[in-house]
Amino acid sequence: MPEILCLEALRDRYQNASGSEIFDPEFRKVADLVFGDGDNRQAPYWGVPTLLKAPLRQDAAPDFTDIDVALLGIPLDLGVTNRPGARFGPRAVRNVERVGPYDHVLRAVPTAHVRVADVGDVPFRSRFDLAMSHEDIERFVRIIVEAGVVPLSVGGDHSIGLPLLRAVGRDRPVGMIHIDAHCDTSGSFEGCKFHHGGPFRQAVLDGVLDPRRTVQIGIRGNSEYLWEFSYASGMTVIHAEEVEELGMKAVIEKARAIAGDGPTYVSFDVDALDPAFASGTGTPEIGGLTSTQALGILRGLSGLDIVGGDVVEIAPQYDPTTNTAQVAAQVFFELLCLAAEAVRIRAQS
Repeated sequence: MPEILCLEALRDRYQNASGSEIFDPEFRKVADLVFGDGDNRQAPYWGVPTLLKAPLRQDAAPDFTDIDVALLGIPLDLGVTNRPGARFGPRAVRNVERVGPYDHVLRAVPTAHVRVADVGDVPFRSRFDLAMSHEDIERFVRIIVEAGVVPLSVGGDHSIGLPLLRAVGRDRPVGMIHIDAHCDTSGSFEGCKFHHGGPFRQAVLDGVLDPRRTVQIGIRGNSEYLWEFSYASGMTVIHAEEVEELGMKAVIEKARAIAGDGPTYVSFDVDALDPAFASGTGTPEIGGLTSTQALGILRGLSGLDIVGGDVVEIAPQYDPTTNTAQVAAQVFFELLCLAAEAVRIRAQS
């Protein structure tokens, strides 16, 4: 930490210093990455809103050769079983003015080390057909994956997890760290198996998700009887109340052990959080994680082989405070930090 100075020394050093003049060596490293030359920074409320303020590169398709991490929106909520509105999630997250570029816990400035772009929204052929929309998601994200780029998505309801995993796990099943109020492993309802309550059952059955390398954290609510598939397939379920009982360190250690060294996907549903922290979601469940717990768990995953991730179920119209979009944007930034570290490690191996 910086040395403590007397008043005269403080005046001598800081009286005429600009905001970009940082004297502590460790803080200076970060400032050099953030500021570059001079102390001019674009105001957070200027310009066209993009995910995490990344440059908009809708022209990056079809080869994505000059980026490492692709941020994309998936404005789809045809799979909801309760309140609709998650189709507005990507726009709400793009409108968050202040997030990043520095994570003080991980001491990371991800955009300084990897090439990141907002590649726009998945181009849907129809706003009415859920199965067709899933095909569009899988096709678009598969192009990203085949280019060697890590896809990070903002939804959208959690039904998008199935086509995302089909794209990321097509060549080999991936493990998953899933933070949610619900296991989302139920079966078909009313003739449809593509709803947001069952993407991970189908992903296992499709052979793209490895249940033995899957941990579900924050689970609670009145629908657990629908999720026997999680237990039958070998997934590890950590209920919301167990997070408090076990402690953060134990939860992180367990998640890391289950994911292991293999390719791992991270899926974060904002209803994992207690509605006190994120009320803007379609299926809120009382008794959830705090935002501090959620961020702590995610930060504890640094160094894992992250090959993709998503933040879903942001329905901003149910939250006039914009807190849900704010926390979703911060979670998304943590996913970017995890992905950037994984890209760096893979490049060195």
